[in-house]
Amino acid sequence: MPEKDSDPVLVEKRQFIEKHGLVVWRFHDHWHARTPDGIEAGMVHALGWKKFQDAQNQYLFNLPEISLEKLASDIKQKLGIRVMRVVGDPDLRITKLAFAPGAAGLTHHARALEMAGVQTLVIGEAREWETVEYVADAVSEGKQKSLIILGHIPSEQAGMEECTRWLKTFVTGVPIQFVPAREPFWSPKP
Repeated sequence: MPEKDSDPVLVEKRQFIEKHGLVVWRFHDHWHARTPDGIEAGMVHALGWKKFQDAQNQYLFNLPEISLEKLASDIKQKLGIRVMRVVGDPDLRITKLAFAPGAAGLTHHARALEMAGVQTLVIGEAREWETVEYVADAVSEGKQKSLIILGHIPSEQAGMEECTRWLKTFVTGVPIQFVPAREPFWSPKP
């Protein structure tokens, strides 16, 4: 933003931070970089997928057979998502999925979808003209592929809540509180 110092939204945000004596500490990427990925671990916990997680790859899951529609519905309910988008046949039987929270990008997404047996990729967000079209093309070609888009915030929120729990195990001098980010999207009633 070329005029960022005079942008009214940014100015108000800075004033709020100063007025309340807040310190903004951006730790998110470091939490992702942990082994295991802290975001992934929190999301797996929230989704109840730990028992399905591949021992060699924390981003792969072997599930009891479930339809794409039911899987998407279960995820939406467990995470309290208001708006979710899905590409693929609702009746597709899913037994193996890959999970890429946040915004991993087309290269990572395509690599995950190309893994043996992966039928669906669950992601936070993607450029619609990349990953979405890639999966739509695969579906058009008759491949057993699908995509569930949670939204960036819903795909990582439980992971940041996990970070709060972790910090409380050793940081005692200051109060630590998880403040959830509100999902910005909503869908009009039909």
